[in-house]
Amino acid sequence: MGKKQLWMVIAGLILLNCLTITFFLTKGSNEESAENEAVAKVGKQTITRQDWLHQLEIRYGKDVLKEMIDQKVIKEMAEKYGIRISDQEVEREFRLLQATNQSFNQNNTYNNKKWKEQIRNSLILEELLTKDVNISDKELRAYYEKNKDLFNVPEVYHLSQIIVKTNDEAKKVLKELSQGSSFSATAMESSVDEFSANEGGDIGYISEGDEKYPDQYITAAKQLKKGAVTKPIKVEQGYAVLKLMSKKSGLKYSYNQVKDEIRRQMALEQLKTSASASTFWKEAGVEWFYGKDQNTN
Repeated sequence: MGKKQLWMVIAGLILLNCLTITFFLTKGSNEESAENEAVAKVGKQTITRQDWLHQLEIRYGKDVLKEMIDQKVIKEMAEKYGIRISDQEVEREFRLLQATNQSFNQNNTYNNKKWKEQIRNSLILEELLTKDVNISDKELRAYYEKNKDLFNVPEVYHLSQIIVKTNDEAKKVLKELSQGSSFSATAMESSVDEFSANEGGDIGYISEGDEKYPDQYITAAKQLKKGAVTKPIKVEQGYAVLKLMSKKSGLKYSYNQVKDEIRRQMALEQLKTSASASTFWKEAGVEWFYGKDQNTN
């Protein structure tokens, strides 16, 4: 399960990057006058939009096009074989990812939507790859009993932080917040933790046992109500002030709720195959700019 979650994180990031690159590749492509627009100048030399887009296509074009084809192949094959993935399955996987990855920002609903789309496509692909594999209910139940912990989602806390060097500075921050100052703006202005400061203090979701943050963070978060802030907490960089943005309760899934997930996992292990939509390219009748070669390396 852990490896699968990591794969989904990577796949989701790749999808988001591909969407961004595709935007740049297509932006202005229908405007002939924009081709010679200067996007940069170095002394008397210029780099035109056409030069820029040409380089993007050379470096990323094949990967972007393959990603776009894969998504359409998955959709077409799912329709052909009548494969559906429930919203409950997608939400469960999304919660698991939230519990194991700090990249989720509750306010970024657009990205959350994209994560869920990628999760759904990943589950559909797994179902396609394993549709002909039969595993007995006895084997599935045995796997569940042996790996129950894998299907428990821990309680997670969405936190923001402001870190300053001294306790006096932390008290000053608390005073400013009590007077109505924005936590996000104060974090960007005062926090010495550059990474979270750039995000307005947002560090995403964390759960108990998270090695990236001190144990005191979870201890403090458990005592907070949504929107409340902590007293100064001593940390390696100085003193931290935390704000609880939201909390999601832990969940335990029954055998019936995760039976399909277990079957896919066990079937993939038996097949010893990578989860790639390229397996169905020939069946879907794919033709593309790069000929018959499906290798993106």
